[in-house]
Amino acid sequence: MDSSYSSPTTKPLYRGTQVVWYILGIIEVLLAFRFVLRLLAANPSAGFSRFIYTVSYPFAAPFLKVFQVSKVESGIFEWTTLLAMFVFFLIAWGIVKLFFMSKTVSTTEAAAKLDKNN
Repeated sequence: MDSSYSSPTTKPLYRGTQVVWYILGIIEVLLAFRFVLRLLAANPSAGFSRFIYTVSYPFAAPFLKVFQVSKVESGIFEWTTLLAMFVFFLIAWGIVKLFFMSKTVSTTEAAAKLDKNN
């Protein structure tokens, strides 16, 4: 086994990536519910719909004016929610990649990865 697996940074790195993916999962589920509720024209005054719209709004708000909404029957295809989901995924992926850059590596492992990339 490589010595980098027993590094003191391995467990916090693992936990950090778990936290990032967990938070992303929560955000993605909220935005997915928002998307489906809007698409199916859910009653916005119903408790569940109101809860989802309220909780997901801070995550969707920065994107709400990027695209116009598309009407589908009585519902709304909210492209901006899909954009928000994509952007939050990219942010989480970038954070996890940044975490892995702090991983302790042996000289042998670093040399092998450098040779692989060239």
